[in-house]
Amino acid sequence: MGQVNRVVTVTINPAIDHTIAIPNFRAGEVNRVQFSQLDPGGKGINVASFLSDFGQPATVTGFLGADNDEIFRRFFAQKDIEDRCVRIAGQTRTGVKIMDEALRQTTDINFPGQTPSPADIDQLFGILRELAATHEWFVLAGSIPAGVSAGIYRDMVTLLAGKKVALDTSGEGLRQAIPAGPWLIKPNVHELAELVGEPLTTHADILKVARTLSERHGIHCVIVSMGKEGAIFVEGDEAIWAVPPPVEVKSTVGAGDSMVAGTVAGKMRGLSLAECARLATAFSMDRLTHLGAGLSSVAAVQSASERVTIRELSNTAI
Repeated sequence: MGQVNRVVTVTINPAIDHTIAIPNFRAGEVNRVQFSQLDPGGKGINVASFLSDFGQPATVTGFLGADNDEIFRRFFAQKDIEDRCVRIAGQTRTGVKIMDEALRQTTDINFPGQTPSPADIDQLFGILRELAATHEWFVLAGSIPAGVSAGIYRDMVTLLAGKKVALDTSGEGLRQAIPAGPWLIKPNVHELAELVGEPLTTHADILKVARTLSERHGIHCVIVSMGKEGAIFVEGDEAIWAVPPPVEVKSTVGAGDSMVAGTVAGKMRGLSLAECARLATAFSMDRLTHLGAGLSSVAAVQSASERVTIRELSNTAI
């Protein structure tokens, strides 16, 4: 069978993002909501949303609670995202984000996810085997539900050996999956420091760890996000530091996911590492500057990309 030009994203712990705007929010007091909205979420679902908005077809799989999947079904239909998710018993969790524009801060309240059964996990792996026959790109993203083995991402990467697998997770799930050799990983600097058990205070520190992981485990691309400082992209001997200009942050939901989506979109278009870094950073800038799911527009991303500074780093970068 021929290859399909779709990216498969896998979300095993999705969420419905409930964003609530409360100026001058104060814990322990009565607060008045300025506005609220519900968006389908979860890291892999966010990646699929960004890709779809950029014109790159995507397929989603993973787990969704059967009792409240309507919001996801409408969302996938609206964005022309192919739905191959496994429905499991119960409801998809809700993540509450209290946005306070007056104080420029966000308070996250995250609920635990539903635990899939062994039969649910077997069904998901069956879908991945089927999709692997016709798809080249896979994005595995997000936390692991309670009660599920921390090795689930390792097992997925192993199953998808030979495919371009981008992994965006943290903690023990990341630690166990790295030896399986995903094609790309995107920890933030704090997650990378936790992984190696040492502080990473300079670009040289980050670069050294990224190259070591790449060489030791056959990881083609390592991206380390650093918040306002941008991100470092490492492939082989090449290292790029992409620096965004200051932007007014409206929402941080999905900022890291947008960077993964932008990188994958760039790679699928055959862009160089520097141009992938520019596009990925522009995706992230766009995500930060508006509310709601997805990108604001392709034109806005292209405009943002022109304001990204690209710097080459050497092995002794500081």
